[in-house]
Amino acid sequence: MLIHIDERSTTPIWEQIVQQLKELLLKKVLQPGDKLPSVRELASSLLINPNTVSKAYQELERQRIIETRRGKGTFITETVVPQGSEQQLGDIRQALKMLVIESSYLGVSRDTLVQWIDGYLNELGGESHANRPQSD
Repeated sequence: MLIHIDERSTTPIWEQIVQQLKELLLKKVLQPGDKLPSVRELASSLLINPNTVSKAYQELERQRIIETRRGKGTFITETVVPQGSEQQLGDIRQALKMLVIESSYLGVSRDTLVQWIDGYLNELGGESHANRPQSD
């Protein structure tokens, strides 16, 4: 599996796993119905505690991104629907605001910011995932 843990990151390892699995889904590296490694297999390959992988899988299940089928394993759900709460959307808006402020302070131009955003969206397969109405 294409997950890489950054041990120097301030982001907890379980959150890194969640974020990277979402990224792999958006990039279509993982598809609905794909089987994921077991908790023990992934923990062993990443050289981390199985409880950490278990916590990541629990969060992904809570978000209905994966499902565990008894005796068969853990799979990407057949109908993955990206969703977020108003709180999560507010957090993203605030984080984006802080990035815009910091990048402006450092002299990064608006065009450069837009290019970066477009580049990341293209990496994730375009704007097809952005089906949520914008709110200001």
